[in-house]
Amino acid sequence: MTRSVQALAYARPSALESSQVGASLGLETAGGLTPRGAEAHPRFFAGFLSSPRIAARGLLAVADVAAARYYQRTLRASLDPVVTGNGDRLRFESFSGCCGVYARLDVLQEGLDGQRTEHGTTNVDVNNPLRDALSRITADDPLHLRVGPEELAVTTLDGPVVEKKVPLPDRWLRGFAEAQVASAGFDLRAELTAARAVAFLRSLPRGTGNAARGAQWVVATGSGLRPTTRPVPGAVCLPGPERLVALQRVLRHATALRVYGPPVADGAAAASAWEVVLPGMRLTLTLSPDPSRGFSGEGGVLEALATDDAAADAELVSVLLAWEPTIEPASLAERSGLSVERVRAALTRLGTAGRVGYDLADAAYFHRELPYDADRAERHNPRLVAARELAGAGAVSLDGALASVASGDRRYQVRENGGTLTCTCQWWADYRGKRGPCKHALAVTMVRRGATVAGGAR
Repeated sequence: MTRSVQALAYARPSALESSQVGASLGLETAGGLTPRGAEAHPRFFAGFLSSPRIAARGLLAVADVAAARYYQRTLRASLDPVVTGNGDRLRFESFSGCCGVYARLDVLQEGLDGQRTEHGTTNVDVNNPLRDALSRITADDPLHLRVGPEELAVTTLDGPVVEKKVPLPDRWLRGFAEAQVASAGFDLRAELTAARAVAFLRSLPRGTGNAARGAQWVVATGSGLRPTTRPVPGAVCLPGPERLVALQRVLRHATALRVYGPPVADGAAAASAWEVVLPGMRLTLTLSPDPSRGFSGEGGVLEALATDDAAADAELVSVLLAWEPTIEPASLAERSGLSVERVRAALTRLGTAGRVGYDLADAAYFHRELPYDADRAERHNPRLVAARELAGAGAVSLDGALASVASGDRRYQVRENGGTLTCTCQWWADYRGKRGPCKHALAVTMVRRGATVAGGAR
C-alpha cells in the first residue's frame, strides 16, 4: 500500500473547558484551504451549539470511525477527522483505517444556534483527553463551540505547536472519491421512525461473526425493516452490519433513520448508506460492499479519469465552485456551457482530489478541499497506471466495435456491448464490471477518445 506522511500542526490540543458561565469546546485546526487561500490554522466557527450532548456524541461517532479498522483489527488507524465550513453548516468527515466505512456528521444551521460558519476545509484535533471529556457531557447546558484558534491572526498564537505525524495511504483518498461516486447512485429506500430505528439498529450484531457470511439484505415493510433471504426489488444490502456500531452513540437522540442504496443488480453485494436524523444534525455511515474490501478498489471513478475531456471540464467546473453546501449539476451545466453528463464526470474527477463530496439528504454535491495533491489518486491507481502504459506502448488495436489489447504474452479482446466494454480477461470474468472497467477496457477507452497517455502517445 502506497503511503505518505502528513504533518498536522495544531496550535494547541483541542480541549473541553468549564467555567462559571458554561463549557467551551475548542477544536484546533491544522493547515487548510479557505477562499483566502491556504491558512496554517483557519477559523470556521465560534458560537453555541443548540444540542451540546448530541453534537458531542455525533463527533465521537465520527472519531470512532477514524480510529477504527473493521477488517484486520490488529492495525490501528490515526487519521484526524476533516471539517468543512459551508456557510450554513459544519461537516465533520472521517474514513476508517480499512477504508470500508465513511462517516459524516452534518451540523446544520439549526444546530449552530443561528450562527453562520466560515468557508474552508481542514483537519481537527480529536485527542484522547478530549474524547473522554466529550463522553462525560450528559446535559444540555450551554456549550460554546470554537473551530479554529481563539485569535484569527496566526501570529498571536503563543506556545509550542502540537504536531501529529499522520500516515495517509493513497487508498484513503481513493476511498473518499469512490464513496462519493457510489452515493450519487443511491436512492432513498426506507425511512423509519425513531422507535423503529432504535429497535432495528440495536438488534444488529456488534461482533465480527457475521462478516464471513457474505452479503445480507433488508427490505422496507410497513413496520420498519426486515431481513430478506434474497435481494428483491427495493432491498438494501447490509454488508457487515457490525460496521454500524458507531451509530449506537446517538441512538437515544434519533428522530428517524433513512436508508439509501442503489437498484438491486444481479444479486451482487452493494454499498449502502445509513443516516440517523438528529435535532439540527445528521450522522451518516456509508458501507463498502464487502467488509473485507474497502471503497478504494471499486473502480467507479476510472472512466472519468481516463479522458482528457474530463480533466479540462474539471478545471472549468472547479472555478465555479464556491464552498457551496449544495451543488446542482444542472446549474453548473448552465453556468459552464457543458452538458449535465460532462459536469457529472468533472465532479467525479474533482472528487478524486477530495474537492467535492455528496450529500444524500440534499441529493446534491458539496464543495470541500482535502489536503491532497490533485493528481495523487490518478498516479497511484494501479488499473489506471497500467492502462496508460498499455495505450502508450501501442498495445491497443481498434477494429470498429472490437479492440485487441496485447498485455504480456497474451492478447485480450475488448468488445462494446450496449454501451459497456466487455473483455476476455480474468478481471472481467470475476467481476463483470461490478468493480469498474479492467485495465484493457480503460486502455481502449483512452485510445478511442484520444486521451494523452504514457510517452505522449495519443
